[in-house]
Amino acid sequence: MLKQKLEKYTLILASGSPRRQQFFKDLDLDFEIRLKDVEEIFPPELKGSEITDYLAELKAAAFDGELKPNEILITSDTIVWHNDKALGKPKDEEDAFNILKSLSNTTHDVITSVCFRTNEKSVVINETTKVTFTVLSDEAILYYLKNYKPYDKAGAYGIQEWIGFVGVAKVEGSYTNVMGLPTHRVYEYLSTLD
Repeated sequence: MLKQKLEKYTLILASGSPRRQQFFKDLDLDFEIRLKDVEEIFPPELKGSEITDYLAELKAAAFDGELKPNEILITSDTIVWHNDKALGKPKDEEDAFNILKSLSNTTHDVITSVCFRTNEKSVVINETTKVTFTVLSDEAILYYLKNYKPYDKAGAYGIQEWIGFVGVAKVEGSYTNVMGLPTHRVYEYLSTLD
């Protein structure tokens, strides 16, 4: 459906995330992958979605001057926002353990921003989902870290993995957003293009 509408465009997904790539396949969209290393540093005064908006745009800016007229570049960033601070990807096992311990028996926000950039303009959308964890025992956290090694994931967990099945009590909002892409919002935005 949308695939036909977008025939005149080339979608470029600038993400190495296997989950985001799979979402685009599952949305039945043709796309190519182009990757650039971008240092994900944001001004310390930014909060919540300001951080992900900034980083999604920063990743898109790396492609300035390289886009052809019919190309749509899509970049995104996801953070876990908890106790007024951003939790990105863990540095190591100890950091991952401490992050999951802090999320145990509490509710946090998962925020994803998506930037759509063409030669003419840049549009950023964001989505917030509330996730509530049950009490996570030290044994459960250690088991998860040993068997799933979630070191490439914001907040040190993947909701689609074991920890999501045993530890997540409630999700308010978009489930796919927690996995790294608010697919309904992406589809909605791309549907508005002429």
